[in-house]
Amino acid sequence: MKQPTRFIRFLGGRDLIFALVILIFIGITIFIYNKISFIFHPVIVILSTIGAPIILAFIAYYIMNPIVNLLERLHIKRIWGIIIIILGIGGLITGLVFLVAPSIEKQINDLIVDIPIYLKQMGEEINDWVDHSFIGPYYDEGYKWVTTTLSDLPNKISGYLGGAYEGILSIASTLTHVFVALFTFPFVLFFLLKDSAKFKTYYLQLIPPKYRDDADQVLKNIDVQVGSYIRGQIIVATCIGILLYIGYLIIGLDYAITLAIVAAVTSVVPYLGPMIAVSPAIIIALVDSPFMLVKLAIVWAAVQFLEGHFISPNIMGHTMKIHPITIMFILLVGGNLFGVVGVILGIPGYAILKVIVAHFFGKFKQRYDKYYGEDAGAYQMDEQAHK
Repeated sequence: MKQPTRFIRFLGGRDLIFALVILIFIGITIFIYNKISFIFHPVIVILSTIGAPIILAFIAYYIMNPIVNLLERLHIKRIWGIIIIILGIGGLITGLVFLVAPSIEKQINDLIVDIPIYLKQMGEEINDWVDHSFIGPYYDEGYKWVTTTLSDLPNKISGYLGGAYEGILSIASTLTHVFVALFTFPFVLFFLLKDSAKFKTYYLQLIPPKYRDDADQVLKNIDVQVGSYIRGQIIVATCIGILLYIGYLIIGLDYAITLAIVAAVTSVVPYLGPMIAVSPAIIIALVDSPFMLVKLAIVWAAVQFLEGHFISPNIMGHTMKIHPITIMFILLVGGNLFGVVGVILGIPGYAILKVIVAHFFGKFKQRYDKYYGEDAGAYQMDEQAHK
């Protein structure tokens, strides 16, 4: 019987035939699923229901698990460490809510009342600037075009109101999902912290013994990458919020604590978050005075400088190693595919995919060296070049 060529052996030999057969079966499965996808609607509903609490639990897990491990090394039983941390964080959050909530509530109520006034004043200032600039005639033509185009707006609104009932049902469904997620995720978190090692062992046992070491290494790398990113982003966002709050107080900007909290929350999204966070601050500063806008720019420049040169490099380190252009593409694709959730979880998802691809690429290099290393030289590649 004729021996297979070295290239065929490099691709897997007879295993290549089995791989092609499996790919054909996967394609047939996808084709059949596309035709009868309605049958799996209950499965999709179940996954969408349990997905939110699981994601929240994993985020909290990566934040709290290092502390639990530290307490365990201090000879405190794991279950008691979990209870201590949950009660401590719960008490801290409750205390902060009672301490800060009145001020935030007052600022939010004032902002709801004042934001239409701010927008009106800003619009008047923009109109005044346009009227006295060279684009004044073009502005009038654009205004006439807009009023003509939107002349049937009442009819369109009445048509949209026909679907108001469906909109209310959608809002009710969303609120239900939020309530279920917030109610169930602490229980998921507790068992995740308590039995994470058992879960990992159990799922590794489902994998054939030959591939368990590889799977274990991939899981460890994913744990390091995702855990470092989540903990780092939370700490960086908190630092940004505190620095902005101090800066807003120094320059005397209204609604300082509310704007700082908005900035801290949105800062978990790289690049896009700061642009979203600064928008309400710019409106308030612009209406206040041009000098306030200059002071706001100085504060934001100082905070961004500190974040970019001191906070992020020291907290985030170099664990992710993702180029800024790659991050922008991830945010765009994640946002188009999954909306806000895709923007927030796009980078951790990319980190997981990157670990898996890097592992298989390492296996590919080893296989290449086995069959072609002696003739053409070992497969050497700068690890930083492809990161």
